[in-house]
Amino acid sequence: MASSPRVLFYVQHLLGVGHLKRASLLVRAWAKAGLEVQVVSGGEPVPGFAFEGAEVVQLPPIKAADATFSSLVRANGDPLDEAFRARRSAQLLETLAQFEPHLLVIENFPFGRRQLRWELLPLLEAAVRGPCRPRILSSVRDILQARKPERIRETLALLGRYFDGVLVHGDPAFLPLEASFPAAGEIAEKLHYTGYVIDDRAPSRGSPRNEVLVSAGGGAVGEALMWAALAARPHTSLARTPWRFLVGPNLPASVEAALRRQAPEGVMVEPARSDFSERLARCRLSISQAGYNTVMDLLRAGCPALLVPFEGNGETEQRMRSERLQLAAGYPLLAEAELDGASLARAVEQALSHGPGEVAIDTDGAAQSARILKRLAAE
Repeated sequence: MASSPRVLFYVQHLLGVGHLKRASLLVRAWAKAGLEVQVVSGGEPVPGFAFEGAEVVQLPPIKAADATFSSLVRANGDPLDEAFRARRSAQLLETLAQFEPHLLVIENFPFGRRQLRWELLPLLEAAVRGPCRPRILSSVRDILQARKPERIRETLALLGRYFDGVLVHGDPAFLPLEASFPAAGEIAEKLHYTGYVIDDRAPSRGSPRNEVLVSAGGGAVGEALMWAALAARPHTSLARTPWRFLVGPNLPASVEAALRRQAPEGVMVEPARSDFSERLARCRLSISQAGYNTVMDLLRAGCPALLVPFEGNGETEQRMRSERLQLAAGYPLLAEAELDGASLARAVEQALSHGPGEVAIDTDGAAQSARILKRLAAE
């Protein structure tokens, strides 16, 4: 009997938890499809996220020093030194040699994670020069961060030298990669659109819940939204409705404590919940940022929603996704630059009058990516 195709999946989250969530859903589907998966995780472990069905190799964790992504630090905040880098790189190369994958999948690189070239380029060199070269793929979300022309040329060069394909976890009919990566046409033969990756365990829709959900993904860049929502509540038609603020694991503890102190009766401030999808499916309104996973949860839940995309530090991804949803289904959008209590209160009324939006997109991304990997391994 032939052995199952082996997939080595390099995953590195630096600030939020969006990449980690999408990666965990992919791994679950790959394992379910019969692939033997080993995950190399380079970020800090996050409670509630597990790579179900895979063996996990944990590298010494690193993270972004702050929301600017200008530097990387160790889990305790210390800067990276040469000894630390060498230790991580050696563990990564040893994992490649021992596992001997048929497929090597690297999350985000070379479109992002440029600060990790010191370990990713040696990994790629070892893979292409080894006795059994694996198929090498990049795994990216639907929208890429805007880059300067010289960065785009560098990305194309790396794709040409090392990569056999790119798994694009989106739907080209809804949002093609060239909308955020102008050179996508030059690598068209390498692109494999999988559809969007969602949690296929459908939420229970049950009876409606009389509450407003305020969330900001992992929370690292969600403080402004939380304070604006707290200020907006008394000035909305939902002022007497319970509002539940879900703070992600990366919101500073001091901010969470301050929100709790200032929360009036009817406002609950609590950690992100495992039943988030079910609560979305039955809430009066969701107020959130527009990260990949949050938007997928919103579309699946079919609830009225107000999107406040994160746009700090030159980020373009969430704004582009929000604008596409607004164009496709009229989803209300509030620009972060205009965010305060008064503007958010007005936007809440607009969202309530609009109701849930309907968007037809391919959401078979997890299972379809497994089928693509099995086909590439067979070839």
